[in-house]
Amino acid sequence: MFYETARRDHGLPHDPIKAIVAPRPIGWISTLSEDGVANLAPYSFFNLVSTRPDIVAFSSDGLKHTVRNILATREFVCNLATLELIEAVNLTSKPVKPDESEFDLAGLMPAPSRLIAPPRVAASPCALECVWIDTLELKDQHGDATGTHLTLGEVLGVHIDEAFIEDGLLRTEKLHSLGRDGYFDYSWVDAVRSVPRPR
Repeated sequence: MFYETARRDHGLPHDPIKAIVAPRPIGWISTLSEDGVANLAPYSFFNLVSTRPDIVAFSSDGLKHTVRNILATREFVCNLATLELIEAVNLTSKPVKPDESEFDLAGLMPAPSRLIAPPRVAASPCALECVWIDTLELKDQHGDATGTHLTLGEVLGVHIDEAFIEDGLLRTEKLHSLGRDGYFDYSWVDAVRSVPRPR
């Protein structure tokens, strides 16, 4: 089959493009509002986009609390979303008022960061403390604004639960990192295969 994205004439009950570009890592982003309210929300358009310096990026459909908080404070944490935390990850996607905390909503304990003010998720085995670099409103091919905002941050510090380090390697398959697929689907890493690059 073939369909044009502008026409959405795929004939399926749901748009399949998110099922094609999958699994997508989840950036479980924690921030603080200017009033000191801890915010936590998952973003499935997220990834590490650079090393040296380490830079992460995520996009938000609209200026949601997370992006507004980052623009105000210039700090955020990327908490690793895992299979063991899937219910909490999903629950923190619920829209809440700016003066409500998703930590409380999901019954999650915050843990202090070392270098920045926003807390991290204590139950998450890995967390990246980040400072804001830039937020860009994406444009389409005609130069028109889309309402989607891409935020980039530099990683200043990394938290790792040492229980997941074996023989000097962080074992991704033991972390059970969550990915977002199409529709209401999630997947997780529980097996890996090493394939050396050709020389």
